[in-house]
Amino acid sequence: MIRPHLLAFRVAALTIVLLLAACSLPFGQQATPEPVIVIVTATPDPRGQPTGAPIATSVDASTDVVDPAATATVVPEENPTTVSGSMLERVKARGKLICGTNADLPGFGFYDNVRGRWSGFDVDFCRALAAAIFADAQAVEFVSLNTSGQNERFEAVRSGSVDVLFRNTTWTLGRDLAQLAFGPTTFHDGQTFMVRSATQITSLNDLAGKKICVARGTTSAQNLSDDFAARGISFEQVLYDDENQLYPAYDRGECDAVTSDSSQLASKRQTLERPEDHTILGERISREPLGPAFIEGDEQWRDVVSWVVFATMYAEELRVDQTNVEQMKATSTDPRVRRLLGLEGDFGTTLGLSNDFGYQIVRLVGNYADIYNRNLGPSTPFAMERGPNKAWNLGAGGVLASPPFR
Repeated sequence: MIRPHLLAFRVAALTIVLLLAACSLPFGQQATPEPVIVIVTATPDPRGQPTGAPIATSVDASTDVVDPAATATVVPEENPTTVSGSMLERVKARGKLICGTNADLPGFGFYDNVRGRWSGFDVDFCRALAAAIFADAQAVEFVSLNTSGQNERFEAVRSGSVDVLFRNTTWTLGRDLAQLAFGPTTFHDGQTFMVRSATQITSLNDLAGKKICVARGTTSAQNLSDDFAARGISFEQVLYDDENQLYPAYDRGECDAVTSDSSQLASKRQTLERPEDHTILGERISREPLGPAFIEGDEQWRDVVSWVVFATMYAEELRVDQTNVEQMKATSTDPRVRRLLGLEGDFGTTLGLSNDFGYQIVRLVGNYADIYNRNLGPSTPFAMERGPNKAWNLGAGGVLASPPFR
């Protein structure tokens, strides 16, 4: 039951609002309500725990721009500019890694609200870093980040909200100059387009005059404008603040095509109402080297993140994987394998880790092929060809390579 004085207060407040609204209109003009689209998404809490209710974000129907004020906020646990010590020291003292990633990109970064579990290619690299530091792949807290708004991924890195970002992120010159540092490329990708098969769009020229959906604040938006300007193709760009709005809008028919990295399109196609009705074009308009990002100026942290990534690649080069790592540790006489697994040399302690950090990564998470196949390989719904993401010494045009552990 509403108490009388509260009811009176609410009535008075409503009256004032209506009077103010009326005063703002020209004399004699009737007030016409503006359309507002409300999109509800089951996004996890930014600190990695599920929320009690979905987050609703309002969208201006005239521009399809999400109101940034309507999104949740990542609250920094600590700021690297005010906390003493290196990043590695702070992570060790905390007892866990805080890793920024995607919560809505199956195969790369996905939060399962039902099972309360994170999975994906990028997620596993977060776990590999935790395994190297703590010998515990579960000593990691995941933070769901977006490409724009209050949970914007790069601001989360710069503010210290996360220790590292593994989130299908392209390494570019502009980003490298914006208080960010980048580690080795974990996934070589390229940008293309997804269209409805029924439209018979088969080439970039067929997109002339079409509406193309793209995520705001991404390299995809800039690549689209740059490439089509160079080709002389006119089009209508429809911007959305993140993938939670982008792909549902495309699925509803609000644009003729959607553009992003080919890996993201392959993942998101599986979330559409009828995946079989959509085609991903073969043409690429960019090269996208995806990999980890972190705060610049901490060379030890750069080395740790980089050599953790390299360890997964080097293990595959040496054919050390999750199924045989114990046997290789016990019996291998190959000095390269022995250095990787910490049986010879003191590279780990020089980095600030244990000498067997490579062994812990492969034992707990796997080598690069283990990570790729688990999340994106033939037995998954995505069945993505590895293409350039093969080890260089295994043939078939692979470009993945690690500097030697020596």
